[in-house]
Amino acid sequence: MKQGWKFTVGGLSLTAILLAGAIAQTNSWKNFKLRSVASAVLVSNRTQQTLEQTLGFEKRREDSANARINLTELLSGGVGQDGIPSIDTPEFDTAETTPFASEDVVIGVVINGEAKAYPFRVMDWHEIVNDTVGGINISVSYCPLCDTIVAFERGETTFGVSGKLYQSCLVMYDRADDTLYAQPWAAGIMGEKVNENLARIPAVKTTLGSWLARHPESEILSTRTGHSRNYAAYPYGTYYTDENILFPVRNQETRQLHPKAIVSYIWEADGETPKNEFAGAHLQFVHEVLKEQAPQIVELAGRSIRVRWDEHLETVIAEEMDGTVIPSSTAFAFVYAAHFGDE
Repeated sequence: MKQGWKFTVGGLSLTAILLAGAIAQTNSWKNFKLRSVASAVLVSNRTQQTLEQTLGFEKRREDSANARINLTELLSGGVGQDGIPSIDTPEFDTAETTPFASEDVVIGVVINGEAKAYPFRVMDWHEIVNDTVGGINISVSYCPLCDTIVAFERGETTFGVSGKLYQSCLVMYDRADDTLYAQPWAAGIMGEKVNENLARIPAVKTTLGSWLARHPESEILSTRTGHSRNYAAYPYGTYYTDENILFPVRNQETRQLHPKAIVSYIWEADGETPKNEFAGAHLQFVHEVLKEQAPQIVELAGRSIRVRWDEHLETVIAEEMDGTVIPSSTAFAFVYAAHFGDE
């Protein structure tokens, strides 16, 4: 497998800077590092002269003409391919053995009666877990820069972190053929499977205590990842709640919410392939608004969908009228505007 280009700052990669979690650091220091590295990465992105340097894969030259996005907007995030390592052989704890607390935030998935939880404190450092749940091979992905969660069937391949960003969000790659996927769209944006959509499965953002109350037999992703990370620490300073957006994103003039306000969105791609745009139906729901309202009946791609606030899980749930939960994702408010074009 070809290795991607790795950006360095003063001899240290962004991976080394952000993932050196063994040393306790203040939020101010973390914020300083994030902004300094992001600024340096942006300068480097602007000075790249060749497609190979910009994309990190030689074969992208032949794919570039068919790319779904403008390649000038496919930026280096400061790490090479797999510089943020996915978890490919995950281990799990039980409710009795997990080191995580009931208030820790997790991604919950249930397939064929098997429930698993993936703590944010691990996902912040790895972003993708390749797993098998209920007999189905899946990937669970999380972007700390965007708060987006997409879980999907992976077949016989595995997915990794490409090291690239599109609209400041995770770009995944399929290790079988190097196809790049924009995570918030769950769609191929470059490579053999460009414009193909991943088979998404429902995943919910909630707390571990709430998840275990509903799924007491759930397994919880372990910190035994094979990597040395400080899973007790959040590596991004005050990023989760401040107004700072590290990388350029579009359409922010349409946004009325705080950039880090939490929303959920549902989406259904159609067969169109407009350049640099999502094609299909999509709707956004602001958490602080929906939690005060009764369930809503909305139309998505020609069918009726019920969207409601789940008081127990403390999140938005979207479901068919028969109660079947459909895939949705949380996101920071700036993400929905950047990827779907309106608020």
